[in-house]
Amino acid sequence: MVKSRAAKAIVTQTFSYSDFLTRLDGLGLFHMDLTLDRMAAFVARHGAPRFPVLHVVGTNGKGSTATILAELLRAHGLRVGLSVSPHFITPRERILVDGVMLSEETWARLGARVFEESEGLGLTYFEVLTALSLLAFEDTGDDAGVDVAVMESGLGGRYDATNVLSPTLTVFTPIGMDHMNILGDTLEKIAEDKAGAMRAGGVAVSAGQEASVWDVLRRNAEAVGSELIPAEDVLYYSRANGRVQPGKLAAPGSGLTVRPMRDLFLSLPGLHQEQNARTALAAFHVLAARLRLPVFEETCREAFSRAFIPGRMQMVTDAPGLPRRLVLDGGHNAHGLKALATSLTADAIRPSTVIFGCLRDKPLADMLPLVRAMAGDARLIAVGISGCERALGAQELADMLGPGTQSAPNVIAALADLRDEGGPVLVCGSLYLLGEFYTTHPWLLKRDAEPGGSGRSNL
Repeated sequence: MVKSRAAKAIVTQTFSYSDFLTRLDGLGLFHMDLTLDRMAAFVARHGAPRFPVLHVVGTNGKGSTATILAELLRAHGLRVGLSVSPHFITPRERILVDGVMLSEETWARLGARVFEESEGLGLTYFEVLTALSLLAFEDTGDDAGVDVAVMESGLGGRYDATNVLSPTLTVFTPIGMDHMNILGDTLEKIAEDKAGAMRAGGVAVSAGQEASVWDVLRRNAEAVGSELIPAEDVLYYSRANGRVQPGKLAAPGSGLTVRPMRDLFLSLPGLHQEQNARTALAAFHVLAARLRLPVFEETCREAFSRAFIPGRMQMVTDAPGLPRRLVLDGGHNAHGLKALATSLTADAIRPSTVIFGCLRDKPLADMLPLVRAMAGDARLIAVGISGCERALGAQELADMLGPGTQSAPNVIAALADLRDEGGPVLVCGSLYLLGEFYTTHPWLLKRDAEPGGSGRSNL
């Protein structure tokens, strides 16, 4: 029986943001049950999204790619919903409308509706947040809703909660080894799971992939009848000179128009962001061609210049109570650490101290040698992550990293002894490690939030 509007108002008024967090935390952040049945039932009960959904799937670069894509859409005049994960301090970071978090009051109101509409379905933590994002993107305060939503998947593809939304476009970022205990212990098995995000009659744009991953994606695309488009066939983008050139698919008469562009300088640091930017820009052009949305060079330039996501080779200078030069990066697997090392070398950044912490279920045999090599002769400090059951303890991690590795209970304690450090201090590893850092320094989650600077100046 459907409750009356008055009854729903009473529920909303008595359900606070604190109440929502209590119920959400009770579901267990790391509890997973890989099936689409619960979310499919919720969507059937609530109704399918009335806005096109762009689904970003992969292992690395999802957050950055989704953020750049959202900025491109927003700069071209669309109201854009963006759903990303995980969060650093508050779940409110996960759902943005036109780049802005929703108020606690809105979360309480929509949270009450989610729990009411999902009664008896047993939604998991991530599924509740996915359901809330759908409601948020329908209800932007003026009943207009968003024009388009960019939804980052959680850890998978085939059984990810976001995969019940019949996306208008699927975007694949690089696929690598991660979450092997859930998705599979080989690259091919992980790629199979991610490839399950493709839909019959759908369109997918993919970043560059390992040859074995391409084989899996192509095979799955053919099996379900989905069009798979390599981003590099749509366009070429150089982060160094900011130039865009059309790829081989953007030929005259193809229906896909990509014009040469100049001075598209990306605000996100790191060489690996070149691929993320190319993937996002290629996906945007493919979508624009289907929606007959005009693409403007100056507008793309604006979107690239204002894209920001914390914890991705974020560079902080002269921040109170911190080392004078600090680099924050959430490279949480071997692929991410390799990208970080390459970017540091390219920018001639040699850390004087490396602070590293990670989760126990990561591919440690591949990751730890990369951390040691990146540290080189610098001081290496292993840290735990407070309140995270999946994290390796500081001393256990130090023993695994080998002789000379120091340990500290957490990143805050490690940084407290480095306030007068002369060279750059690198904090890297799990995003949960950075979450602990941002809990003490929340102002660094915002673009241009550092007193006297951007928080991302070159070192």
